[in-house]
Amino acid sequence: MPIWGLLLAAGQGTRFGRQKHDIELGGVPLWRQSERALLDGGVERLVVVGDLDGAVPGGDRRRDSVASGLAVISDHAGFVLIHDAARPLVTADLVRAVIDRLLVGDVAGVVPVVPVRDTLKRVAGEFVVETVDRADLVAVQTPQGFNLKTLRAAHAVAGGDATDDASMVEAAGGTIAIVDGDPANLKVTYPEDLAVAEALRSGRHG
Repeated sequence: MPIWGLLLAAGQGTRFGRQKHDIELGGVPLWRQSERALLDGGVERLVVVGDLDGAVPGGDRRRDSVASGLAVISDHAGFVLIHDAARPLVTADLVRAVIDRLLVGDVAGVVPVVPVRDTLKRVAGEFVVETVDRADLVAVQTPQGFNLKTLRAAHAVAGGDATDDASMVEAAGGTIAIVDGDPANLKVTYPEDLAVAEALRSGRHG
């Protein structure tokens, strides 16, 4: 069964003053950087979701964009990886690690994680009410890999919106495994993130 991928490039880029898919890193659109890593890492069929020629149109919410992409994936596909195009520094090695763990077959999904380095506080208004123990906390990245049937079923019953697809699968009772993420696999959310991403990219390529 082929491994499919969904590359989400449907963000509006309002913080950048232009469509997010037009934003470039090293002269290459962000989504193109991710596309290459996904294919090099083992994704066999890739669906791009966004306002691009040949892409599947996205929705108002992240889950709507994912649903649009899932609708065009063959029922014969066994697994799907979902990646945010705003993480252009993803590596083929990380993609491969997610796929390898997913193929073990004992879980509904796999997510890459990195340790939480900062001290975390819970606040109420302008006051700190608790310091949160970070020992068992991690930050989650993409690509996230799933059993296709399980992910579709989770989307069908999920209410509201979600920040990632793993939370929908968790809510539906699915078990999610983790693999080591990459601290350099940052999400380009603000214009200043581009400068950080460019420095990291330049460091990789000497």
